[in-house]
Amino acid sequence: MKPRPLAAAATTLVLVAAGLTVTSGTAVAHGRGYSALIQRASYGVPHITARDFASLGFGVGHAQAEDNICLIAEQMVTVNAQRSRWFGADTRNVSSDLFHQKAIDDRSAERWLVGRRDGVHAPSDEVRDQVRGFAAGYNAYLRRNGNRITDPACAGKEWVRPITELDMWRANWARMVRASSGALADGIVAAAPPNGTSAPASAPQAEAVVTARDGAPAGVGSNAYGLGRDATASGAGMLLANPHFPWDGGERFYRVHLKVPGRYDVEGAALVGDPIVEIGHNGRVAWSHTVSTARRFVWHRLALVPGDPTSYLYDGQPRKMTARTVTVQTSAGPVSRTLYDTHFGPVVVVPGTFDWTAQAAYAITDANATNNRALDGWLAMGRARSVGELRAVLDRRQFLPWVNVIAADRDGRALYADHSVVPRVTAALAAACIPAPFQPLYASSGQAVLDGSRSACELGRDPDAAVAGILGPANLPALVRKDYVTNSNDSYWLANPAQPLEGYPRIIGDERTPRSLRTRLGVLQVQQRLAGTDGLRGKRFTTGKLWDVTLGNRAYGGELVRDDLVRVCEAQPTATASDGSTVDLTAACAALRGWDLKVDLDSRGAHLFTEFALAGGLRFADPFDPAAPLTTPNRLAVDDPKVRTALADAVRKLAGIPLDARLGDIQTEPRGSERIPIHGGRAEAGVFNMIIGVFQPGVGYPKIRHGTSFLMAVELGRNGPSGRQILTYSQSANPNSPWYADQTRLYSAKGWDTVKFTQKQLRADPNLVTYRVGERR
Repeated sequence: MKPRPLAAAATTLVLVAAGLTVTSGTAVAHGRGYSALIQRASYGVPHITARDFASLGFGVGHAQAEDNICLIAEQMVTVNAQRSRWFGADTRNVSSDLFHQKAIDDRSAERWLVGRRDGVHAPSDEVRDQVRGFAAGYNAYLRRNGNRITDPACAGKEWVRPITELDMWRANWARMVRASSGALADGIVAAAPPNGTSAPASAPQAEAVVTARDGAPAGVGSNAYGLGRDATASGAGMLLANPHFPWDGGERFYRVHLKVPGRYDVEGAALVGDPIVEIGHNGRVAWSHTVSTARRFVWHRLALVPGDPTSYLYDGQPRKMTARTVTVQTSAGPVSRTLYDTHFGPVVVVPGTFDWTAQAAYAITDANATNNRALDGWLAMGRARSVGELRAVLDRRQFLPWVNVIAADRDGRALYADHSVVPRVTAALAAACIPAPFQPLYASSGQAVLDGSRSACELGRDPDAAVAGILGPANLPALVRKDYVTNSNDSYWLANPAQPLEGYPRIIGDERTPRSLRTRLGVLQVQQRLAGTDGLRGKRFTTGKLWDVTLGNRAYGGELVRDDLVRVCEAQPTATASDGSTVDLTAACAALRGWDLKVDLDSRGAHLFTEFALAGGLRFADPFDPAAPLTTPNRLAVDDPKVRTALADAVRKLAGIPLDARLGDIQTEPRGSERIPIHGGRAEAGVFNMIIGVFQPGVGYPKIRHGTSFLMAVELGRNGPSGRQILTYSQSANPNSPWYADQTRLYSAKGWDTVKFTQKQLRADPNLVTYRVGERR
């Protein structure tokens, strides 16, 4: 489906109204100033060209401010520990502020900038220029338009202020520790010695810490395919990028194309507030990311000095914890808390598992707290000309904070690698240094609790590692294939089932264990396409077929068990819910029988199966077989009473909502007074195109919280990249922007925008508007 045209003249008026000069031509420098050319294509996507990285950063900062100034401004409030001042002194905001104020007091971001500017020891000059330029571009837009902000989320608010380079680095630090210190922020803030006076805020519960991935609940993440020459119709490499990220807030993606002629040329998506493309492609290589199963921190069990719970023994000698009083300003006045550090890192409490007692406490080492390499890493990825060069970037820089990389190149090679930042817990270290009571936790979850009383249990250094304390490339899984690689947030083990990756440290992920239904469907879709058994023509991928497969909206859980579930339901059409009530299942039986096993807009009964799965009803009778990991288990446990209970619970939860309702009538995304129907569904039901809606009793899912966000199917052909892409929630969070809902409607219709990497592709866009931004320094 081609994009619905926007009137170019109307778009120009919008830009002029925003205080921008609409011009044409190429970017030129104003002496020592900033200057960037912005070519806005359909759906408001900016293609930004500048002669140097400072001006490129300026253009990105300016464009992002035009579209999402409130999101960026709120990010800066957060990392400057001012949420409870501006947004209320509730527990969550106070805890966030104390965590970030501790990072400010520790000068965490400032320390990142010290060292040789080679992009490994400290950020390069190019990246520093980008960051400085981004702040200048944002500030230039704010200075010219601060009194005319049209987004009601921050119009006229005092907390919208100019930003600094340091603000940007603080925000980048927070991104890096999202799956480590950031995920444990409440536990860091709540940590207090026995009988201490620091009142816990809301420490994380043990189960949440064990199951968390990337600081988010288990079950959320991303899909990606890297397709090599044996899997594509043209023989060129092809990539599917399908990250699942929040639809609101500061973790939204932003589509953009960035170019410094002769030095950098990448189209894709960046997280709002970041100056660099994180998922995308250049002319020869494309890549995406999925959340990795590896852990980003390790625990250290501290043996405390008798009678002194703030001192611990290390090689038989006492060491005093560092106690620091952190104070934040709130709307109700100042709040202070004493926080504790060790030479390993901060002390953390998780009630029920990692408690601070008179005998023991627990500290963490966060491998990403010193990861100042990421922006340079993504910059270097964007310059790679092949999968081999991209892998060399990963090996040298080791910068990926909490994600895998899946990539493909023009020559038809595909790469999977979990070369992310992982603490150096080898099999030998785990055996020698994880106390016996914590060995089961390590085996089941990869969370390592090391003996903190012995220097022999420090993390050490791999000879090939970029920095101390992390696993080097030789200890990390990677795979290059000519057919395909894939990942849907399970571990590296079956990136390609024909060549399992095995023998890696448990802290990275599990092996020979059950895969999620989403992982299984992801591989099955590729295998069926290559076998020609998926109902589409041919036996290989084109970008069109890749798009169709991704948005095929199959619910694999339903394919496996629906028929058996209907038989169970019809054999006894009443069941007892978990609260003891009796539930009539007659309508549920009929809805499930009529369901088309998809989560399309017209699918009826899909929501019932989803709630059945969420209630724990997908219980299998056959065991997992590591020799058949993609097809087992597969038979519904029809005799398990919990299956019927889950169905009864689903029916009760959906009271007031027709069990055979069309999904598009009850799963929607609001845009003003409009409710846009949204297809897709939950990973728990085995859906590849993952969408998580906010449930409202009696209504359905009137708001999308999380799921498919930036979607790209790109082919790296000899004549340049081509393909399809979309940002499901649209380019701007501002309800008064022309780019607030257009791509959301497009996604609802399974439409797409085209890749526009070359000037020929870009100039063919009927909605193209060009203007220049800049200022003197």
